[in-house]
Order: sequence, then structure tokens, then C-alpha cells
Amino acid sequence: MLLVCRFRVSDPETFTSRAEQALALLTAQPGCRRGTLARSTDEDDRWVLTVEFDSVVAYRRAMSPFPVREHVIPLLSEALTDEPAMYEPTLTSAGGEVETHTSVLAEDAFTVRLGEAAGPATPRR
Repeated sequence: MLLVCRFRVSDPETFTSRAEQALALLTAQPGCRRGTLARSTDEDDRWVLTVEFDSVVAYRRAMSPFPVREHVIPLLSEALTDEPAMYEPTLTSAGGEVETHTSVLAEDAFTVRLGEAAGPATPRR
């Protein structure tokens, strides 16, 4: 799973310090592969934090320890929310080889509404 959080930053020094601590805490968790903080080359106040996890379970577990909840969650709560933050890899590539990944989402993941997880009470039209 890939966590992608975009930020609009007014104080880069404070923000990078907080992001550094967040990355150190997250990447120390089992199942967290890597993390990156990047600054836009087009708009100086735009930043993106990406963190890669082995799975959704690894992401959820990584968010559980108290130091993560204390330092990381407040930072992530400041991310821009006009786009999704979690992404599932479809294709990855290294050394010229492309690997296809099977989705872990249920086949009906985008058709079941909130409260219908056990099945809709009435069929959709």
C-alpha cells in the first residue's frame, strides 16, 4: 500500500523537522518499506509525503504505537484532503522488469455502500 499525503506548507523548517520525525517513526515499524518527503519544483509551498507499506494490515499496525499516534497522526491530519491518500500498487518496476500485482480489494469494493458490508438490504437499481 502507498500512502500519499500532499501538504501546503508555510513554514518549511518546522514542517521538515516534523516530517523527519514522522518518517523515522513510521519506517521503524514492521511492514513499512520506505518513506519520502518531496517538495514541488513548481510551487514552493507544496510538499508530498509518501510512505510504502507491505499491506493495509501493516499500515494499520504501523499507526498503532503511541509515539506514532502522538507525532505522525497530527502531521497527517494537516494533509490536503481533496484527493485520496491510500493507493494500492498495480504495477511496479525495477531494473527494466515490470511486475503486476493482484488487487486485495473485494470485487464489489466500489459498489457496496456504507452499512451494506453483509449485503444490501434491498438490491441496487
